[in-house]
Amino acid sequence: MNILVNGGAGYIGSHVVKQLGEEGGHTITIVDNLVTGFEDAITYGNFINADLSDYDAVDKIFAENNFDAVIHFAASLVVPESVSDPLKYYMNNTANTANVIRCCIKHNVNKFIFSSTAATYGEPDAEFIPVNEECPTKPINPYGSSKLMSETVLKDTAFAFPDFKYVVFRYFNVAGASNDGKIGQSTEGATHLIKIAAETACGKRDKMFVFGDDYDTEDGTCIRDYIHVEDLASAHLKGLEFLNNGNDSNTFNCGYGHGYSVLEVLETMRKVSGVDFVADVKERRAGDPSILISDNSKIRKVMDWNPKYDDLELICKTALDWEKKLK
Repeated sequence: MNILVNGGAGYIGSHVVKQLGEEGGHTITIVDNLVTGFEDAITYGNFINADLSDYDAVDKIFAENNFDAVIHFAASLVVPESVSDPLKYYMNNTANTANVIRCCIKHNVNKFIFSSTAATYGEPDAEFIPVNEECPTKPINPYGSSKLMSETVLKDTAFAFPDFKYVVFRYFNVAGASNDGKIGQSTEGATHLIKIAAETACGKRDKMFVFGDDYDTEDGTCIRDYIHVEDLASAHLKGLEFLNNGNDSNTFNCGYGHGYSVLEVLETMRKVSGVDFVADVKERRAGDPSILISDNSKIRKVMDWNPKYDDLELICKTALDWEKKLK
């Protein structure tokens, strides 16, 4: 296939590009502005340094290539920042995505895989945990809202243009690094818990913080469903196969179906690193739900997706090993 990967120099996108390249048989074009991505994370394909807000440049990229499919990762994704700077999120995550979809229709690209988020669910009521795809979507921050708006654009476009098919993946908490140690999460100032814990265990931070210990959970800290980045990447290859087999558009959760609290994650990182690092408690952050755990039965059944790395110690160890490689 001839595949356009937007945001393919980023954390998740680079792992998908790597798996596509290892699978073989694909022509891969990566578009990234390198604001949060890294060119040296691109292991296969042709790289174009471009910003998706440059609509003329994006249209030209489509016009000069005969893409079969688009995999769209490019987005802003820091929840607290989305609360303080919502327009950045609606412009980048919604408006720019809508333009890419417009280019797909204009240039006859009929397969689209979209990187969405469990933040579209907001804070589900207890009756909806674990969260399945039929759970009401009630985002509680602009990040989740901007992604849900893009899902709506996809849905409406597919209705208007029946040949256009999409897969939406709603990610839960992605973590870890490639098991061969070649790529991982390199972004400075990252807000991902396991990344920060790895930095602290390596001595790159004097200490880290736990944002809130008064949630309605057993130990008072937030519970999340952590998925190894390699398992998440493999779902995207399954998504391409799903669309190539002529299936209709669909939405899938990507997680393991169980969660860990913040304190449990920190204890696991301390165990694999052998470092008893400091984690001080601070006030809650805006927009953080107490529990988000996926029901992943749909993707397992419909796509025959079978994750291989459902192991918190492995996730923490790959993240730690990658952190040790970074300067």
